[in-house]
Amino acid sequence: MRVPAFFFLFIVICSCSGDYSPKPSGYFRIEPEQPVYRQFRDSLALFSFNVQQQASVSAVADTVDGDWYNIDYPSFDARIYCTLLPIRSGKDLIAASEDSRKFVYKHVPKADGISEKSYSDPENGVYALIYDVNGNVASPVQFVITDSVHYFFRGALYFNLVPNQDSIAPVKDYIRNDIQEIITSFRWLHE
Repeated sequence: MRVPAFFFLFIVICSCSGDYSPKPSGYFRIEPEQPVYRQFRDSLALFSFNVQQQASVSAVADTVDGDWYNIDYPSFDARIYCTLLPIRSGKDLIAASEDSRKFVYKHVPKADGISEKSYSDPENGVYALIYDVNGNVASPVQFVITDSVHYFFRGALYFNLVPNQDSIAPVKDYIRNDIQEIITSFRWLHE
């Protein structure tokens, strides 16, 4: 009877003698599909752009002050909220530009940095600015597109989860490439 008790005591003592260190949290590996694009044209035939097959675009509201659209990525639980504003005067363009800038720079308290990149396609009347907001922020990518005369289009990417820069980085980069495709393929159809 003494042998099993001695054996049990020996195992307990040996099992507790190793160095233990906590392991860092890990994230699931996310490998998005290769993008395949299709053309989206709004119901009023004011503009068109390329959007990914897996994303869905829906008109949310048409108002006197602007039209709202959502570009949903159900597999990533992400949405790009878009607004199309009419420009009736130079003051409207300045006001829309300043409002967009304020939306971006509201993230300053949580942001590690904000960078801006401009895009210009004078032949098609497309002028854009894309904002990359780094850090644990609610909206890591925002953009504006205008023809500088008639319309101002604004978009902001949001994830339906608590922001964690490390865990969403691959998906953010993937959707940011889609936003780049939206900008470069954007065409005004009202002229």
